[in-house]
Amino acid sequence: MLLNSIISPLPSSPTSNFTKASPYSVAVTAHNFIPWRRSRKGAWTPRTLIKVSSSSSSSSSENQTAVIVPSQSQDEEAAEVVRRFYAGINSRDLASVELLIAEKCVYEDLIFPRPFVGRKAILDFFKSFIDSISKDLQFVIDDISSEDSSAVGVTWHLEWKRKAFPFSKGCSFYRLEMVDDKRQIIYGRDVVEPAIKPGEAALV
Repeated sequence: MLLNSIISPLPSSPTSNFTKASPYSVAVTAHNFIPWRRSRKGAWTPRTLIKVSSSSSSSSSENQTAVIVPSQSQDEEAAEVVRRFYAGINSRDLASVELLIAEKCVYEDLIFPRPFVGRKAILDFFKSFIDSISKDLQFVIDDISSEDSSAVGVTWHLEWKRKAFPFSKGCSFYRLEMVDDKRQIIYGRDVVEPAIKPGEAALV
């Protein structure tokens, strides 16, 4: 968004520092001023304002514009952890997956009668899974939420040699927490498309 008028009041940061150049322009340095925006859940997430110099012949303190650039937030980091989780499974790199799973994580795959509890049990499950399928079978993320720093929802499907695999759609939910200064998955749940679909018979 380009601003060429007075910026409306925003929640301030302790290090906020901006100069009013004129009634219709604002000069801002990116490292000193961090406005915030409210997410759907009511949490404030940071954005950065960057000063853009005017090309006019007037002094540098006049006719400035400011560009709002979203800064990296914890919300984005949570989604990125989940993306790396799927990338690790696809590449059969369980060493990288291990770093993303908390020691006391609980993982539910609803085709199994009981959840997998603890990092070791979860890694053993995924090792058995990837050992039982071809490397050509890959998870593909269809959509992923990125507005919450502690919860991520994902819809996905499987592809065989870049072609959609039948009855392979699924959705997953992940809860994350900061553990030893690292954002890790503490809970996961997978729901997979059933191969047998009773349709209206299931409503009886």
